[in-house]
Amino acid sequence: MRESLYNILDSSEYGGIMKKLTLLCIFLLIFSGCKKQQEKKEVLIMTSFYPVYISTINVTRDIPGIKVLNLTEPQTGCIHNYALTVDNMKNLSLSDIFIINGAGMENFLDRVIRERSNLKIIDTSKDIVLIEENYNNKSYNPHIWVSISNLIKQVENIEKGLSMYDPSNKEYYEKNAELYIEKLRKLKYEMEEGMKDIKCRNIVTFHKAFDYFAKEFNLNIVAVIENNPGTEPNAKEMAETIKIIRDKHVKVLFAEPQYSSSSAHAIAKETGLNVSILDPAVTGPMEENAYINIMRSNLDTLRKTLN
Repeated sequence: MRESLYNILDSSEYGGIMKKLTLLCIFLLIFSGCKKQQEKKEVLIMTSFYPVYISTINVTRDIPGIKVLNLTEPQTGCIHNYALTVDNMKNLSLSDIFIINGAGMENFLDRVIRERSNLKIIDTSKDIVLIEENYNNKSYNPHIWVSISNLIKQVENIEKGLSMYDPSNKEYYEKNAELYIEKLRKLKYEMEEGMKDIKCRNIVTFHKAFDYFAKEFNLNIVAVIENNPGTEPNAKEMAETIKIIRDKHVKVLFAEPQYSSSSAHAIAKETGLNVSILDPAVTGPMEENAYINIMRSNLDTLRKTLN
């Protein structure tokens, strides 16, 4: 029986069958490899909060296989003291790339790096000149996106980071970034033209969200209503603000839509001023043109109140 089995294995007919089977296996391997290449894994991009999300959806616009989610709820406003939840960490564990504002905005970043050491992080504040807030603690104002020039640099950093981590879509990232940057340049020109005739340039803002904005458009922030947003000023702080308003001939007080305006209205009652809204673009519609629309609304407010 063993001898007959050897004869079958040595037969030309069996050899032909084996060759066909071998070729079939090679074909199946090649086909499955091609299929895997076609079925490209979805790239999940997580952004830290609203303004970073808006910039990122512009850079990733209409690119197949790219999904962008925002980590924090839009209602949180500025995320200075945001505490990560269990769901936040779970979502980050599923993410391929995490895009942050940087400049000290995300105080929770150390925990993310500690628990997700392999997560690819894009810091959009890279190479942006920061405004120092506390010389002793070496802390900086993180509200960089409120300056349109800074936001353009942030968009460039997003494009460069995504192109590095996902080179297969580099051409699309570059094209989308270029289109959005062109829109932002037009917006900046519109803002400059719209504010060049403003006579009263001394303003009081709600908190330190508009420092970069004021620097870019030649406005003077002479005081802020709340040093820590969400914490009402004490009697001494309020008295100091009222004195500055009178000394500097301030015409209007600016509150923000993300916070209670009770402090602003209390000061307005003492000074006889009106309260208007300036939006730092930390919440709003999850739409591509949201930042541009918010800034145009700010321009309209400034023109009406400061002229």
